Amino acid sequence: MFTGLVEQIGSVVTLEERDFGTRLVLSCKGWNQPPSQGASISVSGCCLTVVRAELSADETLLSFDMIPETLACTILSNLHKGDTLNLEQSLRADTLIGGHFVQGHVDGVERVLECVTFGKSECRVRLTMCMVDTDVVVPKGSITINGVSLTVATVEEDWFEVVLIPTTIQDTTLGSLQEGDQVNIETDMIARTIARVVRRMQKT
Repeated sequence: MFTGLVEQIGSVVTLEERDFGTRLVLSCKGWNQPPSQGASISVSGCCLTVVRAELSADETLLSFDMIPETLACTILSNLHKGDTLNLEQSLRADTLIGGHFVQGHVDGVERVLECVTFGKSECRVRLTMCMVDTDVVVPKGSITINGVSLTVATVEEDWFEVVLIPTTIQDTTLGSLQEGDQVNIETDMIARTIARVVRRMQKT
C-alpha cells in the first residue's frame, strides 16, 4: 500500500533479460531510510519487490524482477537505460496520508492527449480513458498517474484531465510528459469497490 506521494526519482541503470522476464536495476539518491531486500516499492505506480539493494554513501542501487504479466500491463515494458521513474516506499502505520490509498496495481495504460501550460503556475494534462473503468473516474476524485496521487479536474465521455502544480512538475517525472506519452493509471480503490457493489446490486 502507498500514498501516491513520490519520495525519489530513480534512473534506469540496466535492463537484463532473464528466464522469468526482465531484471531492472535503478539508481537513486537521498533515501532517509534506504529500502532493503524484500521491500515493496512503487515504481511509477507499479508495486515491485526489491530483490537486491546495494547501498553506498552517495547512491542506492535497487534491483527488481519484472515478470511477463507486469510487462504486459504497464509502461515498464518500454523502459530504456537512463529513463527516470517515480519511487515511493510502502506505507507505514505511522505515515501521514497526504495523498490517497494506492495499491500499486495498475488498472491500465492510457495515453496523453494534450499538455497545456498556464504560465508558471500549472499544467493541465488530458488523457484517454480506454483501459480504465470510466464509472470510477469522477471530478474531484483521486487517481494515480505513474505513481503520483492526483485529483481529477474534468471528465468527459472518453477523456479526463488533471492539473499539475509546480511542485508536482518539479519533483516527479510528470513534468516531462508530452503528447503521445503512455502512462500507468490506477483508479481509486474505494471508488472501484463501490462501483462493483452497486453493479452487483443492480443485477439482483
